[in-house]
Amino acid sequence: MDSMVMKTLKETEALLQGHFLLSSGRHSGRYIQCAKLLQYPDKAKEVVGVTADKIKDIAFDTVAGPAMGGIIPAFILGGLLQKKAIFTERVDNEMQLRRGFEIKKGERIMLMEDVVTTGKSSMEVVRLLEGLGAEVIGIACIVNRGEANLDLPLFEAVEIHFETYDPKDCPLCQQGSKAVKPGSRKQ
Repeated sequence: MDSMVMKTLKETEALLQGHFLLSSGRHSGRYIQCAKLLQYPDKAKEVVGVTADKIKDIAFDTVAGPAMGGIIPAFILGGLLQKKAIFTERVDNEMQLRRGFEIKKGERIMLMEDVVTTGKSSMEVVRLLEGLGAEVIGIACIVNRGEANLDLPLFEAVEIHFETYDPKDCPLCQQGSKAVKPGSRKQ
């Protein structure tokens, strides 16, 4: 585990404790709110730089970041590696490429996320980009929660494991606590 990244996540108060409803539908007593890190550009650049160092020798053309959490990290990564950076966004609960962004057939893309838990959101964007003719060559992120089973290589600044629960088996629910949904994706 990268101690600089963990130290920075703690300093920026990006590591939260409580009762959270994750985008995957699972519950957890811990949550990583990367937006708290990303409000400090210098610290965010340092953390994303750890991921950039891991992929700097991989050939790709473009960095794509899913809205909301991947937009800023994608642009930081693009800047660090001197690559074009674009983003996808949700319209009617479906990821789309908008705002004049275009994908050329065969364009090699590295996806950049803030946090990857199950990989559900990441793979939704991969399917979109591949459907537009891109070749997605990997997924980069700030935090890998260690639960994703992906068909693509995953490169993270840090891997952090928090226990997650099926809502029907959640001990926090059983204690009467109500889960809050900090993420942006609709269930």
